[in-house]
Amino acid sequence: MDTVEELGGRYFYGGRANLRASELLFMIFCENTADQFGIQDFGAIVAILSGRNNLGTRGKFNNATKGTSYASKGARAVFKKTKFPFGISLPTWLDGYTPWTARRVMVRNIAPFVGRSIPLLGVIILASDVTQMTYRTLRDYNTIARGDDKLW
Repeated sequence: MDTVEELGGRYFYGGRANLRASELLFMIFCENTADQFGIQDFGAIVAILSGRNNLGTRGKFNNATKGTSYASKGARAVFKKTKFPFGISLPTWLDGYTPWTARRVMVRNIAPFVGRSIPLLGVIILASDVTQMTYRTLRDYNTIARGDDKLW
């Protein structure tokens, strides 16, 4: 965090003078966002993009999701038709990762479980990043802001 001052009801932060409270919040958010991005975020983005169904496949049934993903092809190349031991079935998610679009499907093969879980892990990592950035931004802003400018 850079030098912080207050003068005449306005703030000075990060080399910028005469900032309103909302501008100060935005500056702190940008700083925390820049600090947060690292190698795990790159991995999360790669994981999400690897789960896109943009590769063509042979014929599928009418209600099946069209196409396949790089994650699914890679998992099937590694695990082939290996099944979970003891006849265990585990849940996977199809058609998106939001509660409104996702559809749960139980699978017994390792390959579809891994191929469909990789993008979900990417979404979880990015959601964690957004949560951390928001927390740090609010914490830093409330430390700097005075009186009625504080968020809570």
